[in-house]
Amino acid sequence: MIPDHFDTRERASLHGWLTRRRRDFRWQMLGFLVGLCCVCGASGWVFPAEVDDNRAFSIQVVDAETGRGVPLVELRTTNSLRYVTDSSGFVVVDDGDLLGTRVFFTVSSHGYEFAKDGFGFRGRALDVEPGGDALLEVSRVNIAERLYRVTGSGIYADSLKLGHQPPIERPLLNAQVSGQDSVQAAIYHERLYWFWGDTSRLAYPLGHFGTAGAVSELPANGGLDPSVGVNLNYFTGEDGFSRPMFELGRPGMVWIDALMTLEDDDGQERLICHYSRMKDLGTRLEHGLAVFDDESERFEPVRRFADDERLFPQGHAFRAAEDRDEEYFYFATAYPLIRVRARWDDVLDSARYEGFTPLQAGASLSESDPEFVRDGEGRLVYEWRPDTAVVTPEQERTLMQTGTMAEEEGRLQTIDASDGKTIRLHNGSVHWNGYRERYVMIAARSYGESSFLGEVYYAEADRPEGPWDRAVKVVSHDRYSFYNPAHHRFFDAEEGRLIYFEGTFSHTFSETEDPTPRYDYNQIMYRLDLADERLRAVDGG
Repeated sequence: MIPDHFDTRERASLHGWLTRRRRDFRWQMLGFLVGLCCVCGASGWVFPAEVDDNRAFSIQVVDAETGRGVPLVELRTTNSLRYVTDSSGFVVVDDGDLLGTRVFFTVSSHGYEFAKDGFGFRGRALDVEPGGDALLEVSRVNIAERLYRVTGSGIYADSLKLGHQPPIERPLLNAQVSGQDSVQAAIYHERLYWFWGDTSRLAYPLGHFGTAGAVSELPANGGLDPSVGVNLNYFTGEDGFSRPMFELGRPGMVWIDALMTLEDDDGQERLICHYSRMKDLGTRLEHGLAVFDDESERFEPVRRFADDERLFPQGHAFRAAEDRDEEYFYFATAYPLIRVRARWDDVLDSARYEGFTPLQAGASLSESDPEFVRDGEGRLVYEWRPDTAVVTPEQERTLMQTGTMAEEEGRLQTIDASDGKTIRLHNGSVHWNGYRERYVMIAARSYGESSFLGEVYYAEADRPEGPWDRAVKVVSHDRYSFYNPAHHRFFDAEEGRLIYFEGTFSHTFSETEDPTPRYDYNQIMYRLDLADERLRAVDGG
């Protein structure tokens, strides 16, 4: 209050001074609160993210068969507002223009369907009342079930807003990671070690490109059940962001594959991988083998391969012993065409790698005049041969087109069991499965029907090298990529009847120009029940 005895000029001057003081005080308080938030954020404190229950309207989308919440379901209004369910299947609607009115939501999701109404629209009109909720059911078309997002930010963002308790420890932001590409994982020292390629963050358009890493506990040792989630503990830098697992001191992106664990010459368990230093997506600058150093918690190169090396580890590694007591590492890309004995010295020596190939020992492929090995009746003879090039599916198709190889001689032309058409399997993994008592493959298809690189297939074989004659589509993504899928055998349940696999969900290589918020460029986990009758088609049933 301004005293009555102040004249007009004094009143104006004092009023201005008080106004400035109030404004300065508000800015000081705002600065204090911002600073407090920064301190708390740096200390790992998390403020409640709940919305006002009287203002929010919640929708959960569930699988009609299981009742479980379905992640990655899109609900779109007639004015193009888009909501995407979190890993529990929830979305929160708190937009002022929608609350208190009737709103039609179109419901769509990769591999799931919502029932059509009388006009053919797949959606429902809901009374979006403050504090209200709705439950919507979708029918699963995919054979595999989508479970949750493994990486990225806001995995359970809507669930937290509604006051629900998520199953994982860091449901909003973990190590400042917003996106991760292509997983490799293995059991090492009785823990799970996870590694990814390029990793993005919220703080800047560029993240890091030196391979990211994290650890988690096995389900039997205190880790989460894989149907629920994975608690990832990242290797981080001083800034709290996921840090590179390589320090090569040379420019380029560093990617890894063929992750293996085996004992060295001293009987110590070691974690080893194939690494590639890349200039860009298709230009490799160097590659070799690297071993994880337990002290520095980084990979250190131990062997560099020549640029023209014929055989080296790649893809996803798995152990198997065929026709002998000796165990081998096989490398699935998706077809396992390269192997090496699971001994330390053998893995380090490229001369001891073998290729499953019809070419003469020591030969490279000449598409115009290939040096094939044929028996007395003129049939191709495939064998495991050292220092000999393998024939890839693409090369096999070219040889067939030129008439150099008969179509019936091809071993890598898997057909879709539903229509008998040949499909191109891009990348994937292979493991022995106790439930099926066969080797099982999970692989992505390139040039698919719903998307260029978004369909995942399941196949079986009696031996690692196949033949992999038929495959069944288990996952489809509409005009969206889902590449480099990996079956995590360490999560197999019920004697192998339930298997878990994940892959990279990304708009890259797709027709989509509008990335899905939060989900894009991240890992999504699926579960496949091998007792599903639809999988019998891999045997022609």
